[in-house]
Amino acid sequence: MLVHICCAVDSHYFLQKLREAYPNERLTGFFYDPNIHPYSEYRLRLLDVQRSCKKLGIDLIEGEYDYEGWIDAVCGLENEPEKGARCDVCFDNRLERTAQQAAAMGEKRITTTLLTSPKKSQEQLQEAGRSIERRYGVEFVAPDFRKEGGTQEQFAMAKEEKLYHQDYCGCLYALTVQRDQQRKLADELFSPLSRRILPESIEDRIRLYEKRMELEDAGIAYKIVREKFLNYRLLRAYVKVKGEVIPSWFLPYSTLKRDFTKFRIADKIEDIYFANREEIILLSLSAYNKLIDKNYQSIQDIFKKPPDFDAEMRARGKIIYNFLSLTPIIVLENIDKNATYRLYLNAHIYEDVREHLAIFS
Repeated sequence: MLVHICCAVDSHYFLQKLREAYPNERLTGFFYDPNIHPYSEYRLRLLDVQRSCKKLGIDLIEGEYDYEGWIDAVCGLENEPEKGARCDVCFDNRLERTAQQAAAMGEKRITTTLLTSPKKSQEQLQEAGRSIERRYGVEFVAPDFRKEGGTQEQFAMAKEEKLYHQDYCGCLYALTVQRDQQRKLADELFSPLSRRILPESIEDRIRLYEKRMELEDAGIAYKIVREKFLNYRLLRAYVKVKGEVIPSWFLPYSTLKRDFTKFRIADKIEDIYFANREEIILLSLSAYNKLIDKNYQSIQDIFKKPPDFDAEMRARGKIIYNFLSLTPIIVLENIDKNATYRLYLNAHIYEDVREHLAIFS
């Protein structure tokens, strides 16, 4: 039987129940989810499914990430609610490709782990499955493993197995609607120009989950610990002198009361300059290099290969003694003590939860 897999939280439980219900079937997983956005989130979910299948001894096939094809398929249905017409098309899209893969492998039966997701409609999935049966001549198996406490058992198993528990369906439209309802920043859609890995970004989670797999392969005990913290995203910022934008680099947690201000240099201690407004601090490139223990020749060099986020936070702590400070700290290549600077800074600070690994000695 070819089993379409959407995520490890659903598949880890579903595959084990499926083995019990169909002990004579050889199960093969098929990860085909072009709806997942962004691609980094797709990679994270695939990584967790690979780990799950390895634990269960299930062969796994990765389908094509045909995001453009999926976008075309749901065109015009962007504003549909969860369990609406867009989900119908999405299910058809993924089950059709599963049926095509099954035919290529000579498999006669297919199913999907979407059936065990409490956020999905069983009726929609069964109707999509019946349509696939008629068109492709494969049997669509639709067991209901949610009933009789199945969902609670599923989530307990996911917690015990330390599976990645995503909090949105996967598609761009579901994500934006959900974040709007939560009044939360959709930081999954943010990627800095410097490509630096930011706290609790998808890339940060991928790094953590890859490390987790390395620990498991080495037989090292660990625990995934969740902690609340104030996260930060710089949305847009620039510095102007005489109407021209000049090269600049903003350290994390730099904020303004309003998005715009203008200032002049009021004081200087070595290569650190203090502005007359908003507690703004300017660093020369040489001062920044000394703090960060680097040898950047230009601001552009920092963008090309930025320091680690935590390393830059340590550098910030060498200037600011209050670790909760939101003081803007800006690196400039050239600092004119007599110039009037115009600063635009749009940043977002918000409550978030971050995971980290606690390794047992």
